[in-house]
Amino acid sequence: MGIFIVIALLSLLMAGGFLIAFLWSVKDGQFDDNYSPPNRILFDNKPSPKN
Repeated sequence: MGIFIVIALLSLLMAGGFLIAFLWSVKDGQFDDNYSPPNRILFDNKPSPKN
């Protein structure tokens, strides 16, 4: 039964670490996309005419 507690604590610790890493990367601007929005208008897919 003790191993379940250890595994649960380790999984919570790992999940907390991933959450901290994700929040740090979002705050640091890792997921900011500066390329796609200006170029999205250039490659607009027009719907095909219906036959």
